[in-house]
Amino acid sequence: MTDEEDNLHPIPKNWVWAIVGDVAVVASGSTPSTKEPDFWGGEIPWITPADLTDYEEKFIGKGARNITKKGLNACSTRLVPTGTVLFSSRAPIGYVAIAKNPIATNQGFKNLILSEGIFNEYIYHYLKGNKQLAERSGSGTTFKELSATRFRKIPVPIPPTREQYRIVTKVEELFTKLDAGVKSLQNVKVKLQLYRQAILKHAFEGKLTEDWRKSHKHEIEPATTLLEHIKEERKEKGKYKELPPLDTSDLPELPESWVWTRIGDISLKIHYGYTAKSTNEPIGPKMLRITDIQKSAVNWGMVPYCKIEEEKKPKYLLKDGDLVFARTGATVGKSFLIKGKIPKAVFASYLIRIILSSRIKREYVYNFFQSPIYWLQIYEGQIGIGQPNVNSQKLSKLFLPLPSLNEQHKIVEEIDSLFSVADEVEKVVEQTLKQSKHLRQSILKKAFEGRLVPQDPTDEPADKLLERIREEKEKHKSEKKGKRKGEMKQLELIRYVK
Repeated sequence: MTDEEDNLHPIPKNWVWAIVGDVAVVASGSTPSTKEPDFWGGEIPWITPADLTDYEEKFIGKGARNITKKGLNACSTRLVPTGTVLFSSRAPIGYVAIAKNPIATNQGFKNLILSEGIFNEYIYHYLKGNKQLAERSGSGTTFKELSATRFRKIPVPIPPTREQYRIVTKVEELFTKLDAGVKSLQNVKVKLQLYRQAILKHAFEGKLTEDWRKSHKHEIEPATTLLEHIKEERKEKGKYKELPPLDTSDLPELPESWVWTRIGDISLKIHYGYTAKSTNEPIGPKMLRITDIQKSAVNWGMVPYCKIEEEKKPKYLLKDGDLVFARTGATVGKSFLIKGKIPKAVFASYLIRIILSSRIKREYVYNFFQSPIYWLQIYEGQIGIGQPNVNSQKLSKLFLPLPSLNEQHKIVEEIDSLFSVADEVEKVVEQTLKQSKHLRQSILKKAFEGRLVPQDPTDEPADKLLERIREEKEKHKSEKKGKRKGEMKQLELIRYVK
């Protein structure tokens, strides 16, 4: 049967192993010349594998482009009938759909016009769930392609016709329930994100620590006093620069002990990173780039190195507690808190470093950089259209609500506690979503091993079905004797008829 015959799994006694070529005519597509405008823009639907990228529907009736009757007749593609199973055989191998109406395809497809008694939706689910069989049969260096010859040899377990219908009904019933569960889990993920944003909103409005303030009112130092201490610290370090007065008339009201201030008022230094070429050769310190920060984490082992003069190192070396901020591109506004033991590393020029006052809880500011009030300012403060960016001056003028230092600690503690609950729930959701993928494959595996629905002893055995299909093919060949090869092709496939 095929080279993979030894690997075929057991099937019920009234089933039979066949190959694609036993149960279908395999038709390839083609592309009319793109240099001929008369070939394009007609009313004949024409699809490519790109039309099936992220396509979740079972049936497809059209692609991004149509061709004309003239274009159809000028190349080797042909209309295939409604119900044909369309299988992408290159770039990539494995997309599957069923023609909702007569349709033409490019050369990236092998199209199955199935014999009577073979249910197209059964073959659809089989190919969709077993695309590795096709991938293993593909060949090529730049990209893999599956030839019609090899595709015809792919093994297919064939049940009796009526059982094919029962299998598809059961598969789709189970998939519908599974899809509903997946949708619910995805909704949970969305709600968790909204929940986190609500926590941050309440945190920086003072609502998260409202009860704490009432029970600790004698321990709370007003934020105005804290700002005075920070001002003195900045002056001592020679980093003090008076910012223009902050207009708070349009800002929300804060708790009594809080105050609106700016990032620049609580920072010792805000500056751009170092400009140099990165390399994998260990010729100097690590060089942290925007792209090295993924999902609020850095894999320091993957961060490249750079060459930097010794006298410049102190200015750019990263330290525990530094905040780095992406100032340009698609990630503008994203931040990362440098924590713990890190290798010797400087930061690249597309990042801004914020060195906060020692009287500020770093995690408080980092959490603020995730909050809705922060992101609203970032979106409003972006400079540039083609390449959005926020410079150090804009960053220093961003305003934030400031409580006392001990309340900052309490806010971070509350955020961490509530976020940890959300994180645990999200882990369970992610694990369940992974399990749903395995369950989908398990359903298909059972289906094509004959274990999903019961066999009916009154069904015509599949070997009888296959025998009848072979007889029909032989009869068809006899009728075509003496006719030209091209005419045979025209009878096997359906040409476009206006």
